[in-house]
Amino acid sequence: MGSLDSDRGIPDRPAIVLDDVSKRYRGGGGVDGVTLDVWPGEVFGFLGPNGAGKTTTIRLLLDLIRPDRGTITVLGLDTRRDSVAARRRIGYLPGELALYDRMTARELLTHFAYLRGGPTWEEIGRLASQFSLELDRPIRELSKGNRQKVGLVQALMGRPDVLVLDEPTSGLDPLVQHQVHRAIRDVAADGRTVFLSSHVLPEVAQVADRVGLIRDGRVIAVERVQDLRGHAAHIVDARFAAPLADDAFGDLPGVDGRRVAGDTVHLEVTGPLAPVVRELGRFDVVDLSVREPDLEELFLAFYEGADATA
Repeated sequence: MGSLDSDRGIPDRPAIVLDDVSKRYRGGGGVDGVTLDVWPGEVFGFLGPNGAGKTTTIRLLLDLIRPDRGTITVLGLDTRRDSVAARRRIGYLPGELALYDRMTARELLTHFAYLRGGPTWEEIGRLASQFSLELDRPIRELSKGNRQKVGLVQALMGRPDVLVLDEPTSGLDPLVQHQVHRAIRDVAADGRTVFLSSHVLPEVAQVADRVGLIRDGRVIAVERVQDLRGHAAHIVDARFAAPLADDAFGDLPGVDGRRVAGDTVHLEVTGPLAPVVRELGRFDVVDLSVREPDLEELFLAFYEGADATA
């Protein structure tokens, strides 16, 4: 996880503030009334399916597009009025990475370093080594994963105060994904801020302090990862020595979902587990599992809840 709750004390103000931000496109889509605070030392996961508004939010944050309504500040800088100053303090990895194919990674990163007027080649080389990046082959010859490494190095170099990552581990093998997660945690431990947009839910669960869930352009929840688990059911699966009646386990309090199939039952329990355990004890149980929902199931539970209240 990040270091939002470290002993450095509570920061004076958020690193990123989106206040009632809306942007609608003529053909549909966009975001509507997005309000978020992201703090120094925090890894904030921004979750949603394709088309939910994640990339639009990032483009607004970077002042690549302008909102129809609302204000955005990064490190106290208004992203419209102080756009250049704000972007100087942001490292950005886009979800659709475009690179100069005729350059080598070394040439491209040297060019970026010159434009930024800060990162040393020693730092760039250290990052390239961390991700096992091939520096001296033309970018056009690099695999998707190695192109992604180039994007990661350019985002991280110069130690930006705010790191904005859009699907950062796309195309990377598991070992390099682990290196990326460690780099993200290191940024947060240094008191800097990470805004991580992804649809890879286990990845966000590993590194994020809080998550924002966006659907159809609206933020439907902002939760700490550990608190998010309290919103969904425990999953109980049991198999018995004999088939069950169709109405078995039908009257238990706190059971919101039930599926009986022959000698098995699947229960989704939002209430206390004790009544379920007592009822299970009345049968000859052959196999039993009780688990907490994974982040994907929690995500779906929130979406289904949004449907129910719409």
